[in-house]
Amino acid sequence: MALSAGRICRWLSGALRNGADWLSQSHFEALVVELVTRRLRNLPADEALRMLFRLQAALYPVLGRKAVEYGGGTHTKHRHTRYHDFFTSRVRRDERVLDVGCGIGAVAFDIAEQSGAWVVGVDLSAENIEAARTRYRHPRVEYRVQDGLRGSHQGRFDVVVLSNILEHLPERPAFLREVQQAVKPSRMLIRVPLFERDWQVPLKRELGVEWRLDATHETEYTLESFVDEMTKGGCRIVHQEVRWGEIWAEVQAA
Repeated sequence: MALSAGRICRWLSGALRNGADWLSQSHFEALVVELVTRRLRNLPADEALRMLFRLQAALYPVLGRKAVEYGGGTHTKHRHTRYHDFFTSRVRRDERVLDVGCGIGAVAFDIAEQSGAWVVGVDLSAENIEAARTRYRHPRVEYRVQDGLRGSHQGRFDVVVLSNILEHLPERPAFLREVQQAVKPSRMLIRVPLFERDWQVPLKRELGVEWRLDATHETEYTLESFVDEMTKGGCRIVHQEVRWGEIWAEVQAA
């Protein structure tokens, strides 16, 4: 009697789940690779690539969670890429800094600790702010549950930090102009993902599979599109670096 595809999938899923317990790590990995490569042999190149990219996308969040776990609650990218240094080196003692979308507060803490600035970190997530207040408490940092600039109009900030924030917003030039009008910073420190980080990115888009690092990204930048958006947002770039597949930039009002 022929087995349905559904029954085969359930049996194979159970076998893999149980195999994870009694197979050695090397044998389990070899089995998974063998299953994937056998399937790929019967597929045309475009379908094989789509399958591999879908598997990659499915495992990428797992990789991130494990990197956070391995890092004791903080993603290891913070120490590997040392992107905090870009922010801390461009802030001076006693300046007022607004960190929009501060997450769990790792960058805000380092800015206060290393530069001696006063930092307000805001984030939409109450869970993130609770974690920040617990793990990254600092006498020079205040954390708030807040939607972007709303509620942050208590005076002027010298610096605004936008670390992996712009790519999530639909109207980025308008937001940049709003920042300048609302808090009148002397400069903004910006970190965004680069579309041109890897040859796989345009290939994924060509094949019609998810190419963004995060499905919530409204954009990922080319060097040209970044300059264009800064210009439209009333900003001029005074310093720019490309590191780790990202653009790190200091901008000022044009």
